[in-house]
Amino acid sequence: MTRTIVITGGSSGIGLAAAEQLAAAGDDIVLVGRDPGRLEAAVARVRAAGQGREPGRFRADFDRLADVRALAEHLLTTYPSIDALANNAGGIVMDYRRTPDGLESTIESNHLAPFLLTHLLRDRLSGARVVNTSSDAHRRAVPDPHDFTGDLKSYRGWPAYGAAKSANILFTAEAARRWPDILSVCFHPGVVRTNFGDRGVLRFLYKYAPFLVAPEKAAALLAWLLTTPAADLVSGAYYVGHHAVQPKGRASDADLAAELWKSSEAAVGIVE
Repeated sequence: MTRTIVITGGSSGIGLAAAEQLAAAGDDIVLVGRDPGRLEAAVARVRAAGQGREPGRFRADFDRLADVRALAEHLLTTYPSIDALANNAGGIVMDYRRTPDGLESTIESNHLAPFLLTHLLRDRLSGARVVNTSSDAHRRAVPDPHDFTGDLKSYRGWPAYGAAKSANILFTAEAARRWPDILSVCFHPGVVRTNFGDRGVLRFLYKYAPFLVAPEKAAALLAWLLTTPAADLVSGAYYVGHHAVQPKGRASDADLAAELWKSSEAAVGIVE
């Protein structure tokens, strides 16, 4: 059976490598990326991996919730069924940046944007699955559900990123509780050789350091989570490798997850 799989952050790194692997296995891929040039190059690579089968594509910047809404509308009008959504877009912002939505960039692009996208696709995803890319960086911090704007003076890139990755885990667990008809999991991909980061030194480190995990290896885990039989996975779980593990600290706090869910709905304008 051919599956339709949407991959955000699909124009480079883990997302692109997973898209190529899945296309080679016969799945229909929809790539979502921010940079038009990288997105078109990714489409060509996925087309080649799929032996000429044309992937879908959509340009969206997850620092703009209007782009997320446009993406959801495109997916709903174009694809009668979606078998899996990989919320893989995101990254670290080392200096404080506020988005056009008035939100801090790291929490918006890593958590609030995929939170909104998943909600907008919620009915189309019934019986399907959502895989969120988190990180062991979640042990650095937890999100403040009462503050998504942050502050220039107190902002620190790594704690902000850790809080956003904790939010991915909390969202996954709460989605499994609220939406039992959707399989929801998240995972730590490892420290991967990608275009991660927004500064020259950090980006250089993540692209060339010899100890990093190859994108293809991390992508294989993402592809496995997107396609392995649902009975073999634990909904709501955080995966490191092929094993569900306990998240660190308050990333496993059910009360915080419920509070974050409500505040995230308010931040992105969802009314239930």
